[in-house]
Amino acid sequence: MRIDDFDYNLPEELIAQKPADRRDSSRLLVVHRQDGTVEHRHFYDILDYIRPGDCLVLNDSKVIPARLYGTKAAKMPGAAGAKVEFLLVKRIDGDEWETMVRPGKRLHPGDSVVFSGPGSDLPDQPLLKAEITGYGPDGTRTARFEYDGIFMERLEEIGSMPLPPYIERPSEDADKDRYQTVYCREEGSVAAPTAGLHFTEDLLAKAADKGAELAYVTLHVGIGTFRPVKVENIEEHSMHFEEYSISREAADTINRAKAEGRRVICVGTTSCRTVESAAYMDDALGCWQVREGDASTGIFIYPGYDFKIVDSLITNFHLPKSTLIMLISALYDREKILEIYEEAVREKYRFFSYGDAMFIE
Repeated sequence: MRIDDFDYNLPEELIAQKPADRRDSSRLLVVHRQDGTVEHRHFYDILDYIRPGDCLVLNDSKVIPARLYGTKAAKMPGAAGAKVEFLLVKRIDGDEWETMVRPGKRLHPGDSVVFSGPGSDLPDQPLLKAEITGYGPDGTRTARFEYDGIFMERLEEIGSMPLPPYIERPSEDADKDRYQTVYCREEGSVAAPTAGLHFTEDLLAKAADKGAELAYVTLHVGIGTFRPVKVENIEEHSMHFEEYSISREAADTINRAKAEGRRVICVGTTSCRTVESAAYMDDALGCWQVREGDASTGIFIYPGYDFKIVDSLITNFHLPKSTLIMLISALYDREKILEIYEEAVREKYRFFSYGDAMFIE
């Protein structure tokens, strides 16, 4: 299949720059695959579509404040160092991280950077120091950090939330709450599992009261989620690997649902990719199950893929030509998905991370 098969026209003004006033007040486009109809609702109406016995799978990864603003240590005493920006991509080992840097041409192995907080003019009082230790893939750098105390505490003090590039404004204090799900707990993502942003604690409690089971898995979302597909033939695209974890409790909850023929509804493409990566056929039960444990995945789901675990999906609206629109086109029909996106544009839905939601039933 060609990359242009997943293109659509999106007016720039429909790209959400801020979240809805309330998490669950976002709009919800419901897709009924059985008869091809759609409904236009609000996210708080999701309870109308959740049945007793459904298993909701949610990604509990927590976004770290991974964007850092610093100053390159000057080579000469008294000289002013250049302003630089780091975006942490993933921990390599201990205090060494793969990072995206800007401007990259100013940072080479052996260079040092000090961080004192956003807009700080106190480079002589850094809360973090970093030494560039090498070059990483795709123009990134590897950097080893020095600090007093606990790294994540220093990061919370001076880091900013890593809003995606299509949100054309600086990160604000409110983003530290709204660019996280209410159930996040495992630190490690540099992008939010955005379908989960619509849930409130009250909605989750009501879903459980209705008889739904909740299973929490962890996939740490990497910066690769924003990287474009650069090949014409999508089958030649290689995904970046991301770390995931499925506990015994979560695996048991999902596996009971599959064995008993109940629906597994993934909240977001990240939880979908997690359970599909962990799927195996249990010959004794005669059905697909998921393995517990920690692993990494580079699974690429596009039309023609046979889903093993996922029955339905709650998701946001995705970028044109992205691997995420390819994933939902695998769950439903590609042409129908593009028609639904065209309708969402006509109805002025809000798109991408802080935008509205879709339930593919």
